[in-house]
Amino acid sequence: QVQLVESGGGSVQSGGSLRLSCAASVIPARFSCMAWFRQSPGKKREGVAVIDRDGDTNYANSVKGRFTISLDSAKHTMYLEMTSLKPEDTAMYYCALDLRGMTTVGALTRKVDVERDYEYWGQGTQVTVSP
Repeated sequence: QVQLVESGGGSVQSGGSLRLSCAASVIPARFSCMAWFRQSPGKKREGVAVIDRDGDTNYANSVKGRFTISLDSAKHTMYLEMTSLKPEDTAMYYCALDLRGMTTVGALTRKVDVERDYEYWGQGTQVTVSP
């Protein structure tokens, strides 16, 4: 069983930056992918960024060039560095982990309902960006 705990959310003005953290109780070496998703009220949960155990990454087009995902395996912690934040980035951000090998980094931006590939989820951290 893996527990994931997000932190680092908050309120910032447009153009600001935040760094989200996802602390895992353990990240088994056999993990497939870890990812960040976000969901705002009335909208479907969407994949934001993903990293696999080889360090390959993928990003949603809406955040490409502004967000950076990284993983510190020694600390069992994944990060999402967010810069040039926009009001449309406002959402609850969740981290997720796939241990079953259900997904790939490419699937984040290609597969409908890709969130079903991830079996472990954190509780989320709120990010609010004001104009």
